[in-house]
Amino acid sequence: MKQTLIIGASGGIGTALTLAAQAQGDHVVTLSRSQDGFDLTDEASVKAHLGALKGQFDRIIVATGALEIDGAQPEKSIKSITQKTMMDQFTLNAIGPALVLAHVSALLPKDRRSTFAVLSARVGSIGDNRLGGWISYRSAKAAVNQIVRTAAIELSRSHPHSICVALHPGTVATPFTEKYLGRHPAVAPDDAANNLLSVIDALTTQDTGAFFDWAGKAVPW
Repeated sequence: MKQTLIIGASGGIGTALTLAAQAQGDHVVTLSRSQDGFDLTDEASVKAHLGALKGQFDRIIVATGALEIDGAQPEKSIKSITQKTMMDQFTLNAIGPALVLAHVSALLPKDRRSTFAVLSARVGSIGDNRLGGWISYRSAKAAVNQIVRTAAIELSRSHPHSICVALHPGTVATPFTEKYLGRHPAVAPDDAANNLLSVIDALTTQDTGAFFDWAGKAVPW
């Protein structure tokens, strides 16, 4: 039986990941702001909640994130950025996962395979950016990709069987994306969750530090 920790388990993808992992027979532990008071943006909260967990996990998935924070919509151009919007995006989408990584090593086994995955987004890819716009969200996701890449290198020294990756779940039909779907095809949360778990289970230690989409294909940095 795999031990799985889902962080951000009350969101659309987080809930679907929890149910999908349970359906696979995993023992699933969940953390979220609404259910546990877990505040990803507060280091003391992250340290306290992770420090209270017992045992070690085969899979840890950070399924947090937001496209809009306090009603601030993605910018259409660089001229539309504000300091608060950009800082809010970095705090939740980049610094939050970094804080988890800073306090998570004791929850990962050193003697067997483990996977730490952060949900990123294809729009965080610098190489794939051909449209512009969405500056704050794009930049925060690009930052979390670098955080994952760097943490993977460090984790591999102390946890040689660990795999640390950023994952793009595709466009998932949740309240998070409802206003932005347009003509883009979207998948149901349960399909997205099963896709992500399949990718995670197929990874090897050679994949650590990389960025993959929901189909297991590498995404350009």
